[in-house]
Amino acid sequence: MNDYREMWKELGINLNSHDALLEVLSAGYTEIFAKQKNRPQGTKYFDIVMGAIHGMRVQELVKAQKEGRKVIGSFCVFVPEELILAADAISIGLCSGAEVAFDAAEEYVPRNTCALIKSAFGFKLAKVCPFTEVTDLIVGENTCDGKKKAYEAFSKIKDNLYVMDLPQVKSKAGRALLKEEYVRFANKLEEITGNKITAESLRRGIELVNAKRKAMKRLSALRAADAAPISGLDILAANQIFFFDDPERFTSAINSLCDELEVRIKENCFVAPKETPRLIMSGCPMAVPNWKVPHVVETSGAIIIGEEMCTGERGSQEFTSDNGLTINSLIDNIVDRYLKIDCAVFTPNESRLEHIKNMVKEYKADGVIQYSLQFCQPYCHESISVEKELEKAGVATLTLETDYSQEDMGQLKTRVEAFIERVRR
Repeated sequence: MNDYREMWKELGINLNSHDALLEVLSAGYTEIFAKQKNRPQGTKYFDIVMGAIHGMRVQELVKAQKEGRKVIGSFCVFVPEELILAADAISIGLCSGAEVAFDAAEEYVPRNTCALIKSAFGFKLAKVCPFTEVTDLIVGENTCDGKKKAYEAFSKIKDNLYVMDLPQVKSKAGRALLKEEYVRFANKLEEITGNKITAESLRRGIELVNAKRKAMKRLSALRAADAAPISGLDILAANQIFFFDDPERFTSAINSLCDELEVRIKENCFVAPKETPRLIMSGCPMAVPNWKVPHVVETSGAIIIGEEMCTGERGSQEFTSDNGLTINSLIDNIVDRYLKIDCAVFTPNESRLEHIKNMVKEYKADGVIQYSLQFCQPYCHESISVEKELEKAGVATLTLETDYSQEDMGQLKTRVEAFIERVRR
């Protein structure tokens, strides 16, 4: 801790506020994750990473900067890590998962803005996110109207913000826009790093990110077993760490965990009995330390066996082809891959509903919980049509709209328990 405190001080972190935040995070993680029964040994890796979430990895980033590398921060799965790695830079996910300094944030964004957006402001204004402070460039993306307008205000408190425009229709024109933006982003990366992106370096970046995705898809597939070999909470931790850990180290750790789970399945070693209701979580992303709803679900008698969200399959379900001899052809592959993401900002967005249905079938789920952050217009809108279509198809569905506070825990638990009883019948 003392080693990190000097580093945090140099980064401009508010040490008193940061100490208080880490105390809450540590207590919450211990209560929610460490007290689970029969956890796989491989989850100790998550404990180590989360236990030093603002220490070990930040220290690695500072060291890399001293060696001449740049750190690129982002909030969204639409920012292509392949391009960042191709420029020999480091991709890092930024803090946006806790109710921090919301009063200060509301001086820049409306009160009825989603918690994720307010959290990003709060972490910066309170100076308690080392990842935000260590970045050489923060990449924003116009996925929704809330973010689009919020970045205008964010640029006034963070001077290294770069905003990427994104299509909201999967059309020929939408694809052209996305390619134009990714080419512009590649040029920005070359400018800030001083490194030329080549076909070889881009292919290497694609390989590294695909390896992470392949490991996560392997992990997801193991959850189709008749009884769950790992909790949904621990998978959430893996999906969260996916965005900020060293990619090769992360891939190795996940593959080692998968090796262990394969043995556990053969030996009938599970975290919950076979008759435990199996649920899919769908909707908004859950950034660290947003563990509230999965914790409620898995302490109410169910097990989460799939996540249709950005901190889940939406971030890793598709691979980027590395077939191509030129930078242009490889960027085309990146564009094609990211345009398949079925984020709720797209209209129409039938592929998302089909993906949820396929997950229900593949993982033998008993029901779906739709999770939306309050005031998240895209997912709140889609939750209505998705619920109707799933129920019509015979899939039990519960829609939850919440925020980052703990005030509705009792209400959430009551609703979740009633839903679990429904799917048991």
